[in-house]
Amino acid sequence: MINKILKRTSVLYIVLVFIFLYLPIAVVVVYSFNSAKTGAAWNGTTINWYKQLFDDSNVIVAFKNSLTIAVISTIVSSIIGTIGAVGLYKYKFKGKSVVEGLLNITIVIPEIIMGIALLVYFSQIGLTLGIGTLVLAHATFSIPFVFIVVRSRLAGFDLSMEDAAMDLGANRLKVFTSITLPLILPGIFSGAMIAFVLSFDDVIINFFVSGAESTTLPIKIFSMLKFGLSPEINALCTLMLLVTFVILASVQIIKLIGIKKV
Repeated sequence: MINKILKRTSVLYIVLVFIFLYLPIAVVVVYSFNSAKTGAAWNGTTINWYKQLFDDSNVIVAFKNSLTIAVISTIVSSIIGTIGAVGLYKYKFKGKSVVEGLLNITIVIPEIIMGIALLVYFSQIGLTLGIGTLVLAHATFSIPFVFIVVRSRLAGFDLSMEDAAMDLGANRLKVFTSITLPLILPGIFSGAMIAFVLSFDDVIINFFVSGAESTTLPIKIFSMLKFGLSPEINALCTLMLLVTFVILASVQIIKLIGIKKV
């Protein structure tokens, strides 16, 4: 009897948690199809707000900027984060724990501090704010996430496998591509997807290091909010959610494929 009560309570608790997490998102998605211009009253269904978004050249430019920045910064952070994770795992040197600690600390630094610090740095070295500074900034705060994911993937990896392969005549490149890379590839992909989503959705750092001609989609939404909440904003947020969910679904599918292969 007690077990049944606990089971039902647990199920109810889980349901309430999911409602708390996803109800606001569902409201945004539903009201993006509301034909009413303002207010919470439902006035019928329409897709006109989506049509207006696609006809707005500023939104299209902002989307292209966000996508470009996210893709480039993801590639850069994935390469650097992976190299750092493999290097710090395989090689021992003085101060190794300090380096790992410094990488981990950057994750908990408030974004507003990171944004101000990057703005000051770019100003000091004379970089013009724009797409370039956004890519550098996004790569900077994404590297630790890739590093941690790949580093956790390497946990328990037996380095003697590499030594055995080299004893059999394989060079370092062959050892890496045949043994190490297949092992860490799911971690690289997962870290890259995290980096992409973080970059695509970022507002605070974008606010500090973006130029006049490099408006991103989150900044565009933020500027639209100054005139009040409108169905266009709901539609734009829904499209961003769609991109995020597609990426997360891709990660899960690739993980399932990897498990089946194993």
